[in-house]
Amino acid sequence: MTAAPLAAPAGRVDARRNRELVLRTAMRVFAEEGPEASLGRIAQRAGVGAGTVYRHFPSKDILLEAVLAEHLDALVAATDRWRARAAPGDALFGFLLEVIEKSAGRQHVCDALTGDRSWPRAVLAAAARRFHEALERLLHDARQAGVIRADVRVDDLSALVVGGAALRAAHRDQARGARLVRLLVDGLRARTVTKPESFRDASSPSRHETSAPRHCGECGTPLPERATGRPPRYCSPTCRQRAHRRRSGWTPG
Repeated sequence: MTAAPLAAPAGRVDARRNRELVLRTAMRVFAEEGPEASLGRIAQRAGVGAGTVYRHFPSKDILLEAVLAEHLDALVAATDRWRARAAPGDALFGFLLEVIEKSAGRQHVCDALTGDRSWPRAVLAAAARRFHEALERLLHDARQAGVIRADVRVDDLSALVVGGAALRAAHRDQARGARLVRLLVDGLRARTVTKPESFRDASSPSRHETSAPRHCGECGTPLPERATGRPPRYCSPTCRQRAHRRRSGWTPG
């Protein structure tokens, strides 16, 4: 008879749970308030004592490095999901748009990742290598499929994500900001590619989807799918009228 595996001691389980709680809370606090947020503030938001935070993360730099490494590892997992569910071009462009969208509200995290700081960098450097390798795989697949410009490099993609997130966050009109980001990402496409939209959502593929626009031609809002009839080009009569006025050169008096 096989002996049952021994359960982890309760103290060890509690310690892991507290570490994860502090790490998740720090992610939110740093994203909202920036790297200047204190460990005391993070402990308060997590509902634990300051000693619990210091036990797992002896300094703020160590905690911030752990947060950034966790962020990069989440992006690595996202590249794996996109590669598993989408064609090479859709996987790369879809991943870029997803990361830009999620990073738009985390400018403090982006700044910390791209800034030059003196914290211990062994953990963060290892996470950065994993992310670089994952992004290189996406780029390699897209190159092999002939859907991306041959001169695009991984560091170009990283810079585009940071710039795209800043553009997305700075635009007062969220729909227009999203549309500009799509135009920015589409600039990476090989010139022989003539797909009308930036990428196809691989989660619900259809033979008819690639020929129909998936986003409003005026504001970039996702369009509802139609099983029959002519696919819509605009999300609302307002956008249709705005596009008509723009094409006809109409300006308000």
